[in-house]
This record gives sequence, structure tokens and C-alpha cells, in this order.
Amino acid sequence: MPIPAISVACAPSLSIELAREPRLLVEWGMDMVTPRQTEILSLARSLGRVVVEDLALRFNVTPQTIRKDLNDLCDRRLLQRVHGGAVAGSGVENLGYEARRLIAQDEKRRIGQRAADLVPDNSSLFINIGTTTEEVARALQNRSGLVVITNNINVANILRPEPHIEVIVAGGVVRRADGGIVGESAIDFFNQFKVDFALIGASAIDEDGALLDFDYREVRVSQAIIANARHVVLVADRSKLERTAPVRIGHISQVHTFVTDELPSERLARICRDAGVQVEEVLRQGVPEPRD
Repeated sequence: MPIPAISVACAPSLSIELAREPRLLVEWGMDMVTPRQTEILSLARSLGRVVVEDLALRFNVTPQTIRKDLNDLCDRRLLQRVHGGAVAGSGVENLGYEARRLIAQDEKRRIGQRAADLVPDNSSLFINIGTTTEEVARALQNRSGLVVITNNINVANILRPEPHIEVIVAGGVVRRADGGIVGESAIDFFNQFKVDFALIGASAIDEDGALLDFDYREVRVSQAIIANARHVVLVADRSKLERTAPVRIGHISQVHTFVTDELPSERLARICRDAGVQVEEVLRQGVPEPRD
């Protein structure tokens, strides 16, 4: 039986490969994947996340049909199910930088604004790698008297033009994928400082409070950042509660303030209360979206 061609407009390289090489469907565990599911896979890999309602409209099918598609793809470990949709990537490899940047953009902007509001002028602070911490940096523009120490080249570029902010960049290995700086040199660099605030992100947050990431080199830098800050602010949207990652940064009890869009996990909320972690839920507090 011939395999139907996939929409080239949606996934040109993937669809051509599948049309020419049917064996790839079997090799990739996709022998029973439909053309619509293949397009869903392509969308998830390009956008980072797909939403049931959006897919139902795109393909002119019911949400129940899309949920079945997503469940099938997740059963084959080609996607990972999250609330309202699914994300690309497994629990051992992070999404690409551009895909991460597109996930929960509005929520990240609001989180970034609220976290920046916690930092008074004339403060010293660390900002680590992450698309949410980059939103914190954007919200810190036009502030004065700040000393920002970072291992994130994107953060440095965001704040570099600001005349009243001093930016100090760690040395080390630059990851081409996202501009993060990691390695032993970066760890030694952060251990030289003791700052007022650390603004940190994480790739995943487990329900037991574990803060998780994918790159052990990045994790070691983040651990040095936490150890050398007087007040640690964790910034992460709720999708991080729906993901997994293999390397432990630390525990949420090491954080002083957790800024998120909302915290649906009662178990994690209880852990935060017991540890004295202040939780800021920007959607419930009505923090407005920053203007461009």
C-alpha cells in the first residue's frame, strides 16, 4: 500500500524523506502514524508545543480526534503530553532554543516583569541561562545602579546598551544552541561573588520540589549561582511542571521566591509553604503584560 505524501508546506524535508523512504516510518517507530499525526509532529518540533484546540481548527476535526492523535504519539514516545496539548522532546534532551522561546511567551513576559519588580535599583544580581530569565533582563531595561553578572550571552546583549547597568559576563564554553556559558571556568567565576539576588530558571520542576535540567555543566553553574546569592528568585511558567529532565539542580526549598504564571500542583504549593518559599502567581495577581 503506498504511503500518502505529507504536506510539503508544513514539513518539506520530513515529508519528502518519508515519501521516498517508507522504511523510515518503521525505523522511527512510526509505522502506524497517519499523515495528520506526522504534520502534528512537525508542528510540535518547530513550535515546541501544540494545543488541542488549535490543532482541531487547523485540521478541521474534533478535539477528541486530536486528543487521540496526541495520545498515540505520546504512547510511541514521539511527543510528551502536557495540559491542553503536547510538547516535543523526551525527558533526556531539551527543546531547541527557538522552540523554547515560543512556548508561553505572554506568561514569560509577565513573569519577567514581576521578577524584575522584586529587584530594587542599586542591587547586584546573577541571571542564568533561559528564555524566562531573558524576559527578566528585558524588564530590567531602563533601571539604574544594577550590576548584572550572567552566563547568558543573550542577557548580556539585552542589557549591554543600558547606560546605568554594569554587565559582567562569565568566561567558559559558549553553547552555540542558546548562547549559554558553561564549564569549570564559569563555576569558578561565580564563586568569586556574593550578590543580592539570583534570577534563575529551570527546565523542569518535579512534584517533589526537585529543580531539574538537561546539561550537567549548566547545572553546576546554576548550583554556584544559588550558593552565592542572598535571595534566590526562581522564574518558571507552569509548563515546567509538566516536563522532566535528568539532572538535579537542587530543591525548591533553596529558593526564596518562586515567580510563575500559576501553580496548579497542591503538592508543590504545600512544599513551598512548608519551606517558607514565597509564591507569586502572576495570572492570579493580574500582572499586566509589559508593553514593547
